[in-house]
Amino acid sequence: MTAELPYPARWEADVVLRDGGTALLRPIRPDDAERLVSFYARVSEESKYYRFFAPYPQLSERDVARFTQVDHRDRVAFILTVGDEMIAVARYDRTGPRDAEAAFLVQDAHQGRGVGSVLLEHLAQAARENGIEKFTAEVLPDNRRMAVVFREAGYEVTGDMEDGVVTFALEIEPTAMSMAVMGAREHRAEARSVERLLTPGSIAVVGASRSRDKVGQALVRNLVLGGFTGPVYAVNPTARAVAGVPAYGSLLDVPGEIDLAVVAVPADAVRDVVIDCAAKGVHGLLVVSSGFAETGREGRERQRKLARLARAYGLRVIGPSALGIINTQPGLCLNASLSPVVPARGAVGFFCQSGELGSVILETVARRGLGLSTFVSAGNRADVSGNDLMQYWGEDAATEVVLLFLESIGNPRKFSRVARRLAQTKPVVAVRSGRFTQGVPIGHTVHRTSVPQAAVDAMFRQAGVILVDTLDAMLDVAQVLAYQPLPAGGDLAIVGNSDSLGMLAADAAAEAGLTVVRQAGALPPDATAEDFERALGEVVHDEEVDSVLAVWVSPLDRDGADVAEVIARVAGECTKPVVVTFLGSQGVPEPLRRYDEDGVAVRGSVPSYPSPDAGVRALAKVTAYARWRASPRGRIPPLEGIDDDRARSIVAGVLADRPDGGDVEGKGLDDLLACYGIDIWPAYPVGSADEAVATAGRLGWNVVLKATAPHLRQRPDMADVWRNIDTEAEMRDAWATMAGTMGEPERAGFVVQQMAAPGVPVVIGCAEDQMFGPIVSFGLAGVATDLLGDLAYRIPPLTDVDAAEMVREVRAAPLLFGHRGGEHADVAALEDLLHRVSRLAQDLPEVVTAYLQPVLARPSGLTVLGARVQVVPVEPQARTDWYARRLTRL
Repeated sequence: MTAELPYPARWEADVVLRDGGTALLRPIRPDDAERLVSFYARVSEESKYYRFFAPYPQLSERDVARFTQVDHRDRVAFILTVGDEMIAVARYDRTGPRDAEAAFLVQDAHQGRGVGSVLLEHLAQAARENGIEKFTAEVLPDNRRMAVVFREAGYEVTGDMEDGVVTFALEIEPTAMSMAVMGAREHRAEARSVERLLTPGSIAVVGASRSRDKVGQALVRNLVLGGFTGPVYAVNPTARAVAGVPAYGSLLDVPGEIDLAVVAVPADAVRDVVIDCAAKGVHGLLVVSSGFAETGREGRERQRKLARLARAYGLRVIGPSALGIINTQPGLCLNASLSPVVPARGAVGFFCQSGELGSVILETVARRGLGLSTFVSAGNRADVSGNDLMQYWGEDAATEVVLLFLESIGNPRKFSRVARRLAQTKPVVAVRSGRFTQGVPIGHTVHRTSVPQAAVDAMFRQAGVILVDTLDAMLDVAQVLAYQPLPAGGDLAIVGNSDSLGMLAADAAAEAGLTVVRQAGALPPDATAEDFERALGEVVHDEEVDSVLAVWVSPLDRDGADVAEVIARVAGECTKPVVVTFLGSQGVPEPLRRYDEDGVAVRGSVPSYPSPDAGVRALAKVTAYARWRASPRGRIPPLEGIDDDRARSIVAGVLADRPDGGDVEGKGLDDLLACYGIDIWPAYPVGSADEAVATAGRLGWNVVLKATAPHLRQRPDMADVWRNIDTEAEMRDAWATMAGTMGEPERAGFVVQQMAAPGVPVVIGCAEDQMFGPIVSFGLAGVATDLLGDLAYRIPPLTDVDAAEMVREVRAAPLLFGHRGGEHADVAALEDLLHRVSRLAQDLPEVVTAYLQPVLARPSGLTVLGARVQVVPVEPQARTDWYARRLTRL
């Protein structure tokens, strides 16, 4: 009999269902017996019949024991709970070495919420961890809901009918289709969960105060004065009304339904509010209360419990320590924030974290005249994060541009996945504070990362995110994206009545990578509106021009209304972006705005910059994004010669011998890399000059003597390698010289290798980070590259476009393409090797670092002269979020 494994807490997960509600998914336990009986009593007779194929009104004691006592290997069961109530159960029972039978039962009231799909997703991941490759499931033909779950799962599914029962067979190995299905399900569910928070029909302010200087009153006042169209309730046990709003002693006393609870009570009272919200049927909470993770260890624990409790009861949480949320939708007019400043309605969604920064952002946005659709300050973001908001904005018709001010990133892998999807249809602009200090604000409970800044920036670029350094730069870019079309290319025309400002703009364009193809800067200082209309008309109709910068300064005391009218009209009628420096104004000046019938500034409005170089830099960022968006994303190419099962076995063997981890050496290293089609040029360790001579003789001479110790590789004086050794005398001379330079042979790690054909030396590597997961790097080998950090990075899996860009984006890349008469390297072979290292990194989270160095890239093929792979033990749940989506748990 198989021994029972310890309770696998790693399988516990907070999940979001189709309607946006949350639930706790976890393995079943023996103490769930009473909970299971209660659940089964609430299931309809029809659902019971579908599960057991016969009338089965109640479970026997034997049934209950069998269903709740599992070994977590051959018999696994998951339950889904909301609060203390079980709403679904799924299980598998192993029927063979690689096969298991799966079964599901969902309470009728919760059918249609996507429960079955979530359970299948997590049950399949648990099965894969236990070596199971295929599920079978028997379903009655009338059980259409379960049949749909299997057919739409994205796995390889086959079905047969016998004796009136349909048997489905599911190959549960993740596929491109199943991953796409998981991503789409996650996207829809999380978008819906945020929608419920940002579009409430009714709101209760818990902790509403009668004192004007209290947070609770400010929240009520801003909701009322902002014109919120739904009912607002105040919860205050000692008041009858707050700011003209009726007050109630508790949430449970409120007579109507409540969609959103805005919480402003002391931190230690928030837990009770969550319980009341669950009892009242509230959809979510906005917690502005402080006293959580920003206060230290006790506060972090309080914050963790808040998020877990809320999710367990089906609730999402914005906050704590949040400034609040704003939705300018005309049928809503929501200002559930502490800010009295609400920017005009527009098409920009804005996410930030700290409340203090949020106030500055709102005031700055309003001053610039940039319109917002929605604004969220998530504070410590114990639950709802920027990833969730991106999911929502991807579906929100009112949002066309997304701005993210990120003080930390809790789940970079998910950020990359979600941002890339969103950026394909809507531009995403991000500021990431702490880029160079790696600082994390107090209250943000995230893992530290050792990933170099260049790799983090590459992740943003790979996802299509426009990364800027400051809030002003973000708003500069947002003005173009919100009101002007995307450029078709990087050719810029400059029109203006100032030669000096025109030259400043041209210099900025050259620095930013734009090409000035027309510079009509010869307009006189006193140019008229007609002069501008003529000059602008010429450039916007020029097919060689992709974007236009107009500069107008007045040497006299003129308001420029006639010039503004011309610029606005020309810009509104053309399909190219037009930006201006108009009287040194910043934002979207009134004379340059175009309005719809509701008085909202719309596309065709012209953004202005106080100096032309700021406008040019914004155009350059938008141009780079337009180029990314128009470029093919590529595909993940199939690779021949991959044996990932054997690779895992090799790694497991190394860790069995060295439980704390270490380098994979000798034949194990050769075999591991061979599993991914990577062959290492043979190297033979030698411990003395005699051994070196004997080894070189067996190889037929023309060899190298090389020091392989990590601290000696790639020395600037190249003393770590002695090449073209052809005789015994030459070898002994090389040995004596290198031993004198490098020290003891044992520490130097001397090896003898056959001379390889010459080529351009490159280094390809990967590393595993606890936040980012695997990261692949590429660069040319050498001390100069190491010192300058001339490396390209990407997050696997790599598409063919990713690999091609990596090879070409390093500054030393011309050496691979025939620089100064050199030979053109086999770039296709390099890209193939990048894909193989990427696949290794993706398959093996135990590989903490792997470097192929140097790799000689020749005109035909390449040679891997050296490699180092280091493995460490990892938790079984490492990276399971790739194959079973869950909310991040603190």
